[in-house]
Amino acid sequence: MMRRVGLVATMVALLGSVLTSAVAVATPVGPDCVAPNPATPKRQLRAEWIASVVNIDWPSRPGLPAAEQQAELIRWLDEAVGRRLNTVVLQVRPTADAFWPSPLEPWSEWITGVQGQDPGYDPLAFAVAEAHRRNLALHAWFNPYRVAMHADPTRLRPDHPARVHPEWIVPYGGKLYYNPGIPEVRRFTEDAILDAVRRYDVDAVHFDDYFYPYPVAGQQFDDEATWQRYGAGFATKADWRRDNVDLLVSELAARIAEHKPWVEFGISPFAVWRNRATDPEGSDTTAGVQTYDDLAADTRRWVREGWIDYIVPQVYWNIGFAPADYAKVVDWWARQVDGTGVRLYTGQANYKVGVSTQSPAWMIPGELSSHLTFNRSYPQVSGDVFFSAKDVRANRLSHMDILVAEHYTRPALVPANPGPAPRRPVLLPARRGKDGVTLHWLHDSRSTAFAVYRLDGLRGARPCDLADASHLVATGRHADGPVQRFTDTTAAPGRHYTYVITVLDRRHNESPPSGPQWI
Repeated sequence: MMRRVGLVATMVALLGSVLTSAVAVATPVGPDCVAPNPATPKRQLRAEWIASVVNIDWPSRPGLPAAEQQAELIRWLDEAVGRRLNTVVLQVRPTADAFWPSPLEPWSEWITGVQGQDPGYDPLAFAVAEAHRRNLALHAWFNPYRVAMHADPTRLRPDHPARVHPEWIVPYGGKLYYNPGIPEVRRFTEDAILDAVRRYDVDAVHFDDYFYPYPVAGQQFDDEATWQRYGAGFATKADWRRDNVDLLVSELAARIAEHKPWVEFGISPFAVWRNRATDPEGSDTTAGVQTYDDLAADTRRWVREGWIDYIVPQVYWNIGFAPADYAKVVDWWARQVDGTGVRLYTGQANYKVGVSTQSPAWMIPGELSSHLTFNRSYPQVSGDVFFSAKDVRANRLSHMDILVAEHYTRPALVPANPGPAPRRPVLLPARRGKDGVTLHWLHDSRSTAFAVYRLDGLRGARPCDLADASHLVATGRHADGPVQRFTDTTAAPGRHYTYVITVLDRRHNESPPSGPQWI
């Protein structure tokens, strides 16, 4: 402890000398600036979905010992880092259950194989800690209305809320759903999600494309009695259903902001709001599903109202696919988010690549990479999310190797949720050692992460030097304490470098750069 105090005192003394000498030292002038390189964006969401329902990704099967589950998750996270991803979207409430000790819902059967059985550790707490240790943002993925992947309520635990309130559930298409039209259901769903938000350091709340269920031929979702009870004031049942989902989205957004304003709220819907033939303002598509009409999900309104921080339309089609061309769908969404402040990410269909039953375009190794190349033409597109982790790992046709080589050659910061930036850090003199160049800095207490930039030669760092990721060496999470440390193990012996540090807050806002240090 005394050694730690002594180190801090030494750093503070150095800080004084740095501040004193900073006025007297002339900053070398850097080379002329060039435009930011679109191939190395400074900010870009790079994410993958890790699905737990029916054990799609993690855990690989129910009932694994806790240590094996943890080892599997660590491998997923390490692989994400290895591909220079910066975010994981982890499914933690797949079927009205929980991957944490929820006071409202049972432990998920996808963990242990038995609904309500304690797995012997807290998976969500473990996931948050391990993701942040690797500087991965963790978006907690919740399914609002799906109760079970079967239609038999007696298979649920006797104390499951759906058993306690049988009037809340509707069997449909071989599954069980909560009835979105019941106000108590909406409040309960929000409460279940907010329990995780309050108790865990998640970076975002995430929904996928499931609201009212996808249509099943020959079946009707039986909410007629609910519509008769609560539908006064609406011209049609469809309008009432959309309002039910709108209320969930808008209320949950407000409640998240009330408790933790830095936690984002994002949704990943089916990518077609409405076809142009249905609505002149719709996309130039002929999709068989339209979220506005079939899922009671007015996805465009959520963007226009600013209820969500980001939207990830699942653009799971190739470029040139006639019913729903990737290029046309992205263009439509880019126009919808433009000027709204809502960030647009694209959901990518890794699960189709190299699969012979898909359209021939998915047998082209570079198809997915070409999507990201196309996205560069749209500044509204701020990143991508890949479905799902097992298909990223499978890397069929080496498609992820190609994508990483063509698009992820440098690290990238997570897109910011705008707000006041932290104060600039104070970078102390750099030290060259046998392991590389070691940096120490002091930072503002509001900051939680850092970015290290390295320029060749001895010069000053202009703002344009930090405009893209060309000089971004690494990002990381701050450790406890005022003094932070990073060793650049990629620094070549004998080379002259200029380093600057920036720090970031919980909303990913970046400070002005530190003063430079030369070595």
